[in-house]
Amino acid sequence: MQLTGLDLFFWAAGLAGHILLLGVLLIRHRATLFPLFTTLIAANIIRTVVLYFTLRHGTRHGYFLTYWTLAIVDVVLQLLVIYEVAWHIFRPLGEWAPGIRRNLLWVTLASVAVGGALTFLATPATKTLRQAVVIRGNFFSSALMCELFVGLIVLAVTFGLPWKTHVARIAQGLGVYSIAGIVTDSATTVLGVANNSDAYRMLSHVRIALYLVCLVYWIVTLWLDAPSPRQMPEKMRRQLASLERQSAADVQAIRQGRG
Repeated sequence: MQLTGLDLFFWAAGLAGHILLLGVLLIRHRATLFPLFTTLIAANIIRTVVLYFTLRHGTRHGYFLTYWTLAIVDVVLQLLVIYEVAWHIFRPLGEWAPGIRRNLLWVTLASVAVGGALTFLATPATKTLRQAVVIRGNFFSSALMCELFVGLIVLAVTFGLPWKTHVARIAQGLGVYSIAGIVTDSATTVLGVANNSDAYRMLSHVRIALYLVCLVYWIVTLWLDAPSPRQMPEKMRRQLASLERQSAADVQAIRQGRG
């Protein structure tokens, strides 16, 4: 595959953006708060370099295997980052809010099921099986992340997530990119690559450009200090923690009584 000038620009911009973001996370000590997100960014630096040199000096089959190996690692890390975001959001007092982990499990299972069904129903126009696997795989990944983000937002709104914290900035960037990903991958699935490779490349460039915007957003917002949260009086904090534990115990007692 011959790289165009625009391809090389996006490659260099993405690499530079990830390096800058990793520097911000380390210098501003965000890495200790978000170790999984930091790992994702570091892995993306390695992924970018490895794929570039594999594309330039390796075989087409070797690139295919390398791409999907690293893509699986990327999806796993994104799922872990979603868990990390949820961990920060739903443990304001150091303990999980009652029932939230069960709700997150159901959201995850539903997202996997819906994403799998949509991917199965998709029929991209392709020339080879390898192209079909790439398009379907990207579509499933985008659908899964988009659905998980929407589910996370619904739960977060229910629990009153403040949208100016650093964890919220990470969630916002991932959410925008996930939504953009499902839109571009849906268009790719409809167009395929058999009859319009130029459109396929254009959609890929649009997706990369949107991700670069998210990188800039993270670099700026994670460099800045987060607004100071309103402090809850210690007495009220203890009362709220006690009320949460009592509510959880009451719910458990009711469930056992019904059983």
